[in-house]
Amino acid sequence: MSFYKRHAPTLREHDRPRPDFSKYEGQASLDAEARIPSAQWEAECKRNHEFGLPPADSIEDKTEISTFQRGELPHWSGINTFLKVPYLEDVRKVDEYDVAFVGAPFDIGTTYRSGTRFGPQGIRRISSLYTTYNFEMGVDLRESLKMCDVGDIFCPANITKGHDQITKGVAHILSQGTLPLIMGGDHSIGFPCARGVAQVVEGKVGIIHLDRHIDTQEKDMDEIMHTCPWFHATNIPNCPPSNLVQVGIGGWQVPRPGVKVGKMRGTNVLTIQDIESLGIEKTIEIALETAWKGASAVYLSFDVDSLDAGFVPGTGWPEPGGFLPREALAILRGVAKEGIVAMEAVEVAPPYDISDITALVAVRAMVDVLATMVKYDRIGGKLKQ
Repeated sequence: MSFYKRHAPTLREHDRPRPDFSKYEGQASLDAEARIPSAQWEAECKRNHEFGLPPADSIEDKTEISTFQRGELPHWSGINTFLKVPYLEDVRKVDEYDVAFVGAPFDIGTTYRSGTRFGPQGIRRISSLYTTYNFEMGVDLRESLKMCDVGDIFCPANITKGHDQITKGVAHILSQGTLPLIMGGDHSIGFPCARGVAQVVEGKVGIIHLDRHIDTQEKDMDEIMHTCPWFHATNIPNCPPSNLVQVGIGGWQVPRPGVKVGKMRGTNVLTIQDIESLGIEKTIEIALETAWKGASAVYLSFDVDSLDAGFVPGTGWPEPGGFLPREALAILRGVAKEGIVAMEAVEVAPPYDISDITALVAVRAMVDVLATMVKYDRIGGKLKQ
C-alpha cells in the first residue's frame, strides 16, 4: 500500500462542514464576472473578421480567430500597442478616447546606466501578456473605457528640447479631456510631464511620487537629470512643494543636495521604515491628505526602482530594501481611488531586464491604477475651460 493510501485518509478525511467561501474575495470575484458586459469584446471580434478576414474553414471556433491577426490574441504575436489597444495615428482625434497611452523614450537624463529610451517598447511588448480584465476588482477595461495608444513623443537628443516636446505632448492629450498614461523614459521626464499637466489644470496640482531616490536637486553634472525633476516641477507656480509627497525614499543613493532642497522647500518624505510603522492604509491616507490639500488634481509618478532591486533588475539605479510589488501596487490603488489627472511609469531599462519582469511591473502599475479609477468612477480631473 502506498504512503498516500496509508496516511491521507487518516490525516485528512473528516466529516466537518466545508469551509464557507462566500465571505472571501475569491468567491465575490467569481460572482462579479457575470455582471461585466462583453459588448466591446464582441465588437472587437467582429472587427477582426472584417479587417483581418474570416479564418480558414478548418478552424472550428471562429469567434475570435481571423486570418490576419487584428486583436488581442494570440498574446505572443501581432503589432504591439499597450494592451493591444487601437493605435491612434492622428493625435488630433485623441478627444474621442477616455485614456491615451503615450511613450516618452528619453534617457539622456540618466546619471549611470542608460537604456530607458527603450522603456516604452519594453512596456508595450510585455503588456501583450495581459487581458483587459482584472479578477479581484471585477473590472474589464475594454468594456469600461475607450482607450488608444498614440505612440511615442519625438524626443531629440537634447535635454531642453526633449523636455519641451514632452510637455507639449502631455498638455495636448490632457487638454482634450483624455487621461494620459506616460511610459518613460528616465525620471527627468517628471518635470516636463508635470509642467504639461500644470498648464492645463485649473488650480494647484499635487504630486505623489513613489521612488527610492529623492530627485529634488537643481542640477546634476550641470544639467537637469533624472535626479532633478521635482526641484523644477515645484518651481511651477501651481505645483507647490507643500503638495509633493515622496513615498519610499531611502538607502545609499539619495544625494545630499536633493535632501537639502527638500528640507528647505518643505517637501514631504516617507521612508520604507515609516511605511512599515504606519501601515499601507495610513500611508495612503497621509499621501492623499497632503497632495490634495487645496489642489484641483493629483499627478502620480511611479518609478519602478521604488521596488526592491530583486524585483526590478531592468532599471538604471537599482537599490535593495524597497517595496515588495504588492505593497507598491496597494499604494498606487489607494491613490487612484481618489482619482489622478495623469500618471507616469518611469525608469524601465530593458537592456538590463530579465524575462521582462521590470517592464511587467510598470504595466501592472498602470492597469491597476486604471481599473481602480474605473471601479470608483474617478477618470479625469478638473481642467481649465
